[in-house]
Amino acid sequence: MSDLPEVKPPVVTPVRAVIALCLLAPFVAMLWVGSYAKTDPAFIGIPFFYWYQMLWVVLSTALTVTAYQLWKRDQRARASAKGGAGA
Repeated sequence: MSDLPEVKPPVVTPVRAVIALCLLAPFVAMLWVGSYAKTDPAFIGIPFFYWYQMLWVVLSTALTVTAYQLWKRDQRARASAKGGAGA
């Protein structure tokens, strides 16, 4: 055994910060009701209030998938840095 301390990767990395932003953005967008509590502009006859929320359903899905893919990549990188077999 050596007397050198074990070097661990940082817990908060830029990739993990992006993951957090991807998961936090839909919550902030939907909880800030004052930003979309209006009827104009209408889109194909649908008031802004409704189509904005439906748009966030699609955006939330895309952001969640992006966060998941980044998380898998981060886990693989950490496993390979440890020298273990990543799944």
